[in-house]
Amino acid sequence: MRKKKLFVISALALTISTLISPITANAALPVAVNNQSIPSLAPMLEHVTPAVVSIAIEGKQISKQRLPEAYQFFFGQNFPSEQVQERPFRGLGSGVIIDADKGYIVTNQHVINNADKIMVQLYDGHEVTAKLIGSDKSSDIALLQINTPQKLTAIKLANSDKLRVGDFAIAIGNPFGLGQTVTSGIVSALGRSGLNLENIENFIQTDAAINSGNSGGALINLNGELIGINTAILAPDRGNVGIGFAIPSNMVNNLAAQIIKFGHVQRGTLGIQGRELTAELAKTFGYGTNQGAFVNQVMPNSAAQKAGLRAGDIITTVNGSPIRSFSELRAKVATLGAGKTLTLQAMRNGKLQPFTVTLSASHDNSVQADDLHASLMGAKLTNTMFNGKAHGVKVSQLMKGSRAARSGLLKGDIIIGLNRTAITNLDQLRKALEHPPKVIALEIQRSNNVLYIIIR
Repeated sequence: MRKKKLFVISALALTISTLISPITANAALPVAVNNQSIPSLAPMLEHVTPAVVSIAIEGKQISKQRLPEAYQFFFGQNFPSEQVQERPFRGLGSGVIIDADKGYIVTNQHVINNADKIMVQLYDGHEVTAKLIGSDKSSDIALLQINTPQKLTAIKLANSDKLRVGDFAIAIGNPFGLGQTVTSGIVSALGRSGLNLENIENFIQTDAAINSGNSGGALINLNGELIGINTAILAPDRGNVGIGFAIPSNMVNNLAAQIIKFGHVQRGTLGIQGRELTAELAKTFGYGTNQGAFVNQVMPNSAAQKAGLRAGDIITTVNGSPIRSFSELRAKVATLGAGKTLTLQAMRNGKLQPFTVTLSASHDNSVQADDLHASLMGAKLTNTMFNGKAHGVKVSQLMKGSRAARSGLLKGDIIIGLNRTAITNLDQLRKALEHPPKVIALEIQRSNNVLYIIIR
C-alpha cells in the first residue's frame, strides 16, 4: 500500500518537473514566462475569501434505548419502556457573508440543526456568537446574523440562471475542520434533483472537491461571484469523488430575502400537478425535446388556472430561463415566494405560448416544531380549525421521549396562547417565538380542559 502511494506522489512530481524543467527545485517561481503573466486565482481569491466563514455549533442530541421487559415486571407497568438520554454534540460547517453592513450569513440548515450555540470564526480568526434569523428545512437554507466591530466583507451574488455546463467553479469552505480551503473544478451539470424526494432540489453539480465541513460554503465563478451554496456530496465513503452539489445563488437570494422580511419562507405555489417529460411523451404532444415540465393537472382556482394553463401543457421557461425538468420548475416556483409574478412559456398544440402568473401562498399548514424553538423538538405542529375559523396550533405528531414530550405536550394538544397572548395559527406562534422570553408559558387546550405548560 505504501509503495502505491509513493508511486502516485512520484508521478505527480514528475509531471510538475517536466512542465517547469528549466527551474531548479530551490528556485523561486517566476511571475512571468516570456513576458506573459502566469495565470492564478490568487488575486481574485484575496478579495473573496474573507467573505467565507467557519461555523461551529454546540447542541444536545437525544438518544433512546429500549429497556428489558423485566424492568416493567419488577417495577410495574408505569415504569418507562425506554431510557432517554441527552448527549452534547458539536458540529462544524461553513457560511457565506451576503450583507456586510447587517452581518447576514447564509449557510445550510443541516449545519445549524438542533444547535443551542452557534459560533462564527471570521477569516482573520475572530470568533463571534451568531443569532439564527430563520431557516427552511425543505431547501436546506439558514440565515444567521452577527454583530461585530470587525469590518466584514460580503460576496456578490451572480445570476445562477446564466450558468452553463463547463463554466469554471471554485469551492471555498472548512473541510474536516482543517480551516479555510479552496478547490477548483467546473460546473458538471445543472438542475440536479432526486437526492431527497421530500426536499426542494435544483442543484448545481460540480467536480470541485467538496467534503464534510464544506456544507454552507461558497461556490464561486472566476469573477469571484457566488453561484451556489455547497450542500452535499455523493460518495459511499463520505469522501470526495468529484460529485458535489450546491444550491443555486438565485434560490439562495430569494429564500434569504423572505427570511429577512418575514422570519421564515413564504412558499409560493403554481397549483399544478405534473411529471418529468420523457422523449415518448414529448413526441406524443408534438414537442421535439425531453426538456421541460409536463402538466398533468391544473387545480381549480389556482394561480395556474387563473393564468390560463391547461393539462397537457409543457412548461419550457420561467422568467426567460429554460426549464429542464418538473423538479426544477417545482424548486424555482417554491423558492420565489408567494405573491411573486412570473412569466412562463408553455408548448401547447405544437406552439409556444406566453403566460403571466402571480403565485399563490402555499397551503402547507404544518411545521417541525424545532424550527420555531429548540425545546419543542420532536413535535410536528399543524394549523387547526373550529367551526370554519382558525383555532390554534395542533400537536399533530409527537416523538416519544423527545424534548417536547418531556415538556408535557401530548399528541392532540392545541396551543391557543403563549404568555397570555392568543395564538390562532402557526404564523402567530412563529412571530411570538422569534424573540422568545426566558420562560414560555404555552396555553394548551386538551380535550375539554385548558392548562399551561412551561418550557424553557
